[in-house]
Amino acid sequence: MSDVEEGPADTVEEVTGTGIPIRGNDIDTDQIIPARFMKVVTFDGLGEYAFFDQRFDDEDNQKNHPFNEERFQGANVLVVNSNFGCGSSREHAPQALMRWGIDAIVGESFAEIFAGNCLALGIPTLTADHESINALQQWVDDHPDEELHVDVVRETVEYGSNELNATVDKAQHKALVEGVWDTTALMEANAAATRDVAESLPYIESESLPRVESDD
Repeated sequence: MSDVEEGPADTVEEVTGTGIPIRGNDIDTDQIIPARFMKVVTFDGLGEYAFFDQRFDDEDNQKNHPFNEERFQGANVLVVNSNFGCGSSREHAPQALMRWGIDAIVGESFAEIFAGNCLALGIPTLTADHESINALQQWVDDHPDEELHVDVVRETVEYGSNELNATVDKAQHKALVEGVWDTTALMEANAAATRDVAESLPYIESESLPRVESDD
């Protein structure tokens, strides 16, 4: 158990599950979720379109891709290489991965905005060196049914008899472990204080502000 004060969102201290490796550097957000699938009103259903153009040809026939392989179905820890999530800053990319089933991502490095969008969903992005990630990807490839343990607090990834020392961005670590990663939950938890500030602003009429329900 963590001894830190918890915020309004669920804490994310660890993730356990099977892994899925996606190899290659500079995999951008357009590969993760093609732009034509972003014309949706909600994010519901985006998971089936994750890596769509890498998974299917023009006739919708399956290509050779880990997300299509039966042995990786149900995996929730994605293992990637360098500069994952680069390109346009579309929040649909981590949304698609989350809705496919991904709960944590371990890689060599991440595009900063992509990592921030992952944090907004409570998805930790841990980094490690090239050799360690390659070894982890190969282990996942060889052991698709065996679980990994991603420890956000200790910044480690345990797999088989191995323990990988990883790094979690300091701000991300604090947000996940203390449960302050969900900005919507933070706003709701501080609704009264937000209203007080808004009412003090001369250009906002208090009658236009939403009423804050008391918990009493």
